[in-house]
Amino acid sequence: MNTLIYLIPIALILGGLGLAAFLWALTNGQYEDLDGASWRVLDDGDDRP
Repeated sequence: MNTLIYLIPIALILGGLGLAAFLWALTNGQYEDLDGASWRVLDDGDDRP
């Protein structure tokens, strides 16, 4: 029972950090161009001189 006193706040802090990181990624535009990366993988780059 004593371990729950430590584990519950640690879990809440880690969950809050994960949520903060996700919200930071949303505000910085990390999820704006989801199709661009898949097309860049298929592009072989032959059109460049």
